[in-house]
Amino acid sequence: MQITKNINGESAVIAVEGWLDTRTAPELGQAADELPADVKALELDLSKLEYISSAGLRQIVALHKKMEKLSITNASAEILDVFRMTGFDKRLDIR
Repeated sequence: MQITKNINGESAVIAVEGWLDTRTAPELGQAADELPADVKALELDLSKLEYISSAGLRQIVALHKKMEKLSITNASAEILDVFRMTGFDKRLDIR
């Protein structure tokens, strides 16, 4: 998995590429933990995410609880299906 961060004042974009699974989910948590304390809004760009497991979903829930505003963007149809099957589409801001 590859993670790219772009910080702009109180907002940040984290782009995730590859697989977000048991092995790689902690990397996403670490990337979020490394954001400056004044970052209140986080966009997760999932345009290059190929697969997400329950561990990846748990990491997204943790980010949702941590950030004042979390949005998911550019998710593929397959990833959106996982969000729908788990009910995450009703709780997360998915664009």
